[in-house]
Amino acid sequence: MRFVEVYGGWQERRLTQEEAAHMLGVSERTFRRQIDRYEEAGLDGLLDGRLSQPSHRRAPVDEVIGLVEHYKRRHQGWNAKHFYAWYRRDGGTRSYTWVKCRLQEARLIAKAPGRGKHRKRRERAAWPGMMPHQDGSKHEWVLAVQWDLILTMDDATNEHYSLFFVEEEGTLSSFQGVREVIEKRGLFSSLYTDRGSHYWTTPEAGGKVDRVNLTQFGRAMKNLGIHMIAAYSPEARGRCERMFRTHQERLPKELALAGVTNMEAANRYLKDIYLPAFNAEFMQPAMEEGSAFVAYIGQDLDDILCEQHERVVGKDNCVSFEGLKLQLPPDQYRMHYVKVTVKVHRYPDGGVAIFHGPRRLACYSPQGEKIKIRQNATA
Repeated sequence: MRFVEVYGGWQERRLTQEEAAHMLGVSERTFRRQIDRYEEAGLDGLLDGRLSQPSHRRAPVDEVIGLVEHYKRRHQGWNAKHFYAWYRRDGGTRSYTWVKCRLQEARLIAKAPGRGKHRKRRERAAWPGMMPHQDGSKHEWVLAVQWDLILTMDDATNEHYSLFFVEEEGTLSSFQGVREVIEKRGLFSSLYTDRGSHYWTTPEAGGKVDRVNLTQFGRAMKNLGIHMIAAYSPEARGRCERMFRTHQERLPKELALAGVTNMEAANRYLKDIYLPAFNAEFMQPAMEEGSAFVAYIGQDLDDILCEQHERVVGKDNCVSFEGLKLQLPPDQYRMHYVKVTVKVHRYPDGGVAIFHGPRRLACYSPQGEKIKIRQNATA
């Protein structure tokens, strides 16, 4: 559905290929290939054929092992280009890049450092909802007290969809910001964030983020189909940083003038007074007509924007979780759940629920007491 919508915008010349590819989370070249396949075979043409068959160009394992062992025995310390010259003289048929990559994968040859890139100013997204930003700023917003201000804003228009104070930025505050955007405008295409530990797992300090081992927040965004984009420098988050400088200049003065001293009153002031006035002053029109927001019609957001943990049911039909013993009630579908792997959902209010597949088995208070299953739960 997203491809058909973006394809229509491209055909009507409301989107460039670059903008359309960004909305789909692919490169321009991939988008052009998808256009060809879609026009030839419809939606079935978009299915990735590589998932059902092995590559005919994959090298045999024995060949790779032989290449690595040959390098270890006779050419230890040689650079890739020098070794490749000998490899070709010896009758090798693979490309230089293939040989170099196999040796680098075996950690026999180090990767050369990057030569640097020519950087240019990034234009704003063409449509609202293509790439909201989310970030937090710790500051003395009221006298002698520091809070974190959590901002979720649109790259295309500067519109602030969500703005609130918390004691400390983290997974729950990020969930809240995303929920407020979805409830207000709908589901969006991508989210631009820093490399905070609640957004990403980063194996090496200052290095690239791990897109396989996801955090709780990353898992939720994957479930929603929202593509996450990591910023690798303060300059990359320039729009958010400039907005925070403006908030730090204005907001403490306004809160002091209104006599606000506690977080509850400060959040009411943000929602009722500050945010509408700020958007009216700083919003700007998008570069193109249209919107990347789509109505959300999926699973209950409560069960996506929450922590999820796997547990194995004990012999007494209890699940141990964070010091609690959660007793599973009798079930009309099974005699028991002993040794079954279930998922424990912990919601922002501290409540807990246990799921087996898509079915919610029971709900509990933050103290572990069983409560009535919510009305929107799957029976």
